Amino acid sequence: MNIVLLLKEAFYEADKNLIPELETIGEVKVLHTDNGIGKEQLKAEVKDADIILVNIVKLDKEVLDAAPNLKCIIKYGAGIDNIDVDYAKQKGIRVTSAPGVNAPAVADHAFGLMLSAARKIPKKDSEVKSGVWQTEMGFEVSGKTLGIIGFGAIGKELAKRATGFSMKTLVYGNHKDYVLAEQLNAHFVDKDVLFSEADFIVVATSLTAKNRHLVNAETLSQMKPTAFLVNISRGQLVDEKALAESLQKGEIAGAALDVFEQEPPVSGLPKLENVVATPHIGGATYEAVARISKLSVSNIRKLQKGDALDFEIK
Repeated sequence: MNIVLLLKEAFYEADKNLIPELETIGEVKVLHTDNGIGKEQLKAEVKDADIILVNIVKLDKEVLDAAPNLKCIIKYGAGIDNIDVDYAKQKGIRVTSAPGVNAPAVADHAFGLMLSAARKIPKKDSEVKSGVWQTEMGFEVSGKTLGIIGFGAIGKELAKRATGFSMKTLVYGNHKDYVLAEQLNAHFVDKDVLFSEADFIVVATSLTAKNRHLVNAETLSQMKPTAFLVNISRGQLVDEKALAESLQKGEIAGAALDVFEQEPPVSGLPKLENVVATPHIGGATYEAVARISKLSVSNIRKLQKGDALDFEIK
């Protein structure tokens, strides 16, 4: 069984047991994708693959056609927007993901971004390191209103953490778990209410063909001038041009972004003073990687035995 790994260096470093464990199952080809990988090289690398373990590299129709022996794609993470799942199904290629496995890590990171933006922590850290010692006012998170877009695994983890900050939580999304929402004092509202009332809005929904630029000029105009936008889901959910204009005009207080429409970003958005930016590391913790690796290896062994796969996309 030929297994091709398409991951960034940090993931290999975080779980040094992943490759040796996979080598007990089959032949393993390890590719490092930190600097991207060209389409032609990718097609050449996967031509003999039975299994592809992938994080963010795009597996489109052309790539899938270049892998005639491919039996299964294991997504090393939750979001599957980089995989042409429909075409894979047509070709009889099975696809699994790891929904919720990194949700605690992403929710932690979202609160870190909220605090960093509200208290200007990155800016003050940089100033102190350069010899500047100057007080600057920020905003408290405690007691404020949190707006969560999406109530899947990450949204629920956010709501849990919000209780510790005595926050009022508003939720907009299709997954309406009323029982858990009541336990967490979270309230489902429509989009207009969430954007107009929340002090911190966290985008935590999956990207689909229908919700691209869910956050746009219109929704941004509804936000309070003291409000912050946090995106830890997918960059395409936010109209970056509209966000940049809103930030430059002072229409909202700031933004904290872990994801961008193009990664690495080419726009000037991360350079704005009222933006905190991180390089898509929401799920990048040792604990989350260990859980994803365990699930991935387990599914590969199940595939080998002919057993049902966990979290297979049907």
